[in-house]
Amino acid sequence: MTVYSLVHLRLVWCCWTLPRWQMNGHKRPLAVWTSATAQWTLKQKKPAELYRIPVSRPPILSGTSLLGKGALSTTSISPKEVMLTSERYGVQRLPFSHVSDSDLTFFEHLIPGRVITDPDELRPFNVDWLQSVRGCSKMLLRPRTAAEVSEILRYCNKRKLAVNPQGGNTGLVGGSVPVFDEIIISTALMNQVISFNSVSGILVCQAGCILENLNQYLEELDFIMPLDLGAKGSCHIGGNVATNAGGLRLLRYGSLRGTVLGLEVVLADGSILNCLASLRKDNTGYDLKQLFIGSEGTLGIITAVSILCPRKPKSVNLVFLGSPFYILIETSGSNSAHDEEKLNNFLEHVMASGLVTDGTVATEDKKIKMLWSLRERITEALTHDGCVYKYDLSLPVERLYDLVIDTRARLGKTAKNVVGYGHLGDGNLHLNITAESYSHSLLNAIEPFVYEWTAQYNGSISAEHGLGFKKKHYIQYSKPQEAVLLMQQVKAMLDPKGILNPYKTLPASS
Repeated sequence: MTVYSLVHLRLVWCCWTLPRWQMNGHKRPLAVWTSATAQWTLKQKKPAELYRIPVSRPPILSGTSLLGKGALSTTSISPKEVMLTSERYGVQRLPFSHVSDSDLTFFEHLIPGRVITDPDELRPFNVDWLQSVRGCSKMLLRPRTAAEVSEILRYCNKRKLAVNPQGGNTGLVGGSVPVFDEIIISTALMNQVISFNSVSGILVCQAGCILENLNQYLEELDFIMPLDLGAKGSCHIGGNVATNAGGLRLLRYGSLRGTVLGLEVVLADGSILNCLASLRKDNTGYDLKQLFIGSEGTLGIITAVSILCPRKPKSVNLVFLGSPFYILIETSGSNSAHDEEKLNNFLEHVMASGLVTDGTVATEDKKIKMLWSLRERITEALTHDGCVYKYDLSLPVERLYDLVIDTRARLGKTAKNVVGYGHLGDGNLHLNITAESYSHSLLNAIEPFVYEWTAQYNGSISAEHGLGFKKKHYIQYSKPQEAVLLMQQVKAMLDPKGILNPYKTLPASS
């Protein structure tokens, strides 16, 4: 591994039922370690087999569409049985206007053919992916440009019509769907690559580009996105930025607060804030883009992103190891022989020490993806276990699993399963509790216990998922009152009528 290579670490709960691959001897070289279950033989590869050199590169064209199969993302399961958020949580509607016939006429004239009012078509956009919250929006708008978003928000602000920005609708805290009848503004048709600089690695694109499509586009140019998520096939880059998504590459390439260089944002009054810089250094005044990274659509609607993309690694190895826990370790670098040698030494050491009892290694792309899918599809698998209570926490690494043990002891048989997995390298635990169905009594046993436990060890109640609708009232466990007050003042200044994604992220001002 070269100097700039880093290791990705992911912690998976030990009690997941996963195939166990046995190492065939501690001191055997990596090249001949095999997986008895999958019958993989990791033989020495020639350099040309380790990575594919593109024969030709696609032209960089302004306006390249990245509309993929998940562009108009909807949940794959029927929301008919999901209780309305307002009923489940006892929320009162704020005094926003209701959509009228004249409003419909205005929007149909502004974006003809891209206004959805049919209840059956709207149904999947009103419910979150987890089927835990549901709104009752009667209108969905599909703009293609920042100018159209600007006209929409200018009109809505004047009429005091609440709006719900929505990307791929892959959020896990109820931030991406309406609470009541907010107008849904989808970024799905804003899917153009504006530019890519193959020298600097800076990509500029519209907010509705699907993350996986962007990565595929860049791989043809020998680059990759600095962000990777299990929801990459549906999530939009604008939504990723709006929630400050972490994901699987954060340890290697840093957070979006560092890789995002600029944003184009439409404010509540329709003003377009063009801070779409493509410079690595810009120290002129306040860094306004940081206000919108992680703001969850409550301060403005992100319409375009400028992001720094790294070169595609020439050598990638993935190790799946077990003892009481399963762990994925990915290495990336530029010299396969050097990387393999160091990985061999590491594996021989952990096997000889007894730290690791079994595992497997993959260097081929197909096998790497298969192993990663074990980790990436845990969220999906949990949805088949009933109602899921999800918690996304930052904790000191030495305390990472203690909360799982304590929660399991606290809940006993009232919970079906208590599962912990996440990102070991950056101290991010995904705590998941499943039950046959939603229960207020179970929720009361979990909250605020989980947040109090996290605060006790100076952790954060949201590592990468955001606060959304479900966690906004618990922000005080991670932020002092003075910080919350300042956030509320910023919100009031940028969105004085409160039309942008109401009921989300921040508790109501007193």
